[in-house]
Amino acid sequence: MMWMALGGFTLSAMNALMRQLTGELPPTFAQCMRYVFGLAVMLPLLLKHGVHHYKPNHLKGHLLRGFFHAAALTLFFLALPKIPLTDTTAIMFTQPVFVMIGAALILREVVSRDRWLAALLGFAGVGLVLLPHMQASTGNWSLVMLAASPLFAASFLINKALTRHDRPEVIVLWQNITVTAYMIPLAMPYWASPDTRQWFMLAFCGVLGTLAHIFMTRGFALADISVLQPLRFLDLLWASLFGFLMFGALPGDTAILGGVIILSATLWIAHREKRQ
Repeated sequence: MMWMALGGFTLSAMNALMRQLTGELPPTFAQCMRYVFGLAVMLPLLLKHGVHHYKPNHLKGHLLRGFFHAAALTLFFLALPKIPLTDTTAIMFTQPVFVMIGAALILREVVSRDRWLAALLGFAGVGLVLLPHMQASTGNWSLVMLAASPLFAASFLINKALTRHDRPEVIVLWQNITVTAYMIPLAMPYWASPDTRQWFMLAFCGVLGTLAHIFMTRGFALADISVLQPLRFLDLLWASLFGFLMFGALPGDTAILGGVIILSATLWIAHREKRQ
């Protein structure tokens, strides 16, 4: 569970930086470059251990996962600069419900009543966060963000399945390779010339994104994916923190109440799993 919580924190930090970048640069270009730098982060390891060390055992699975992840990211980054960071994270909290359904139906995991209740309680907290913001000015972009959620869920489910065949570092390397390949045609028409600060931020996002996915993939390898999903609700707290530090955005009363409910769901499921 520690790996998943650490991955969520790192991913929230990256999303905060990417929200600023996608307001300054074309979203598809920024997304593509984030993965180019993510791939560059892993090149020293590739050179050190050799190509054979990172040869996948299930290439079709990696290609399929990259397709779903690239599609989800395209929707995500198009909507990211249009809605508050806290709302972005809250909408993404619909993922655990989709993941748990997939884990039960596809991966044949046993999803306990406690896990379902924790996910649904956290989902109720998400609703409290989103409700005040579902208006004409941001509502359509919120729906675009929401459409990315089941695609991300499909990517994470394939990721979990791939941990049965490949090591976490192999999975993350091939995620960077496939997403970059899928994104280049979408980024080319919107190619930009970032300044020095923007290049540095893109490179840092590449580092953060790669670390986040390594952390989460390690978590997937150690536990059922349905056990880990309620921990993603902690991301709302991280998003609120980074939103305040970077954009001066304070969460409203409903966001605070939703965050308390989400945190309660997270602590409850962690306590129940520890007892078992």
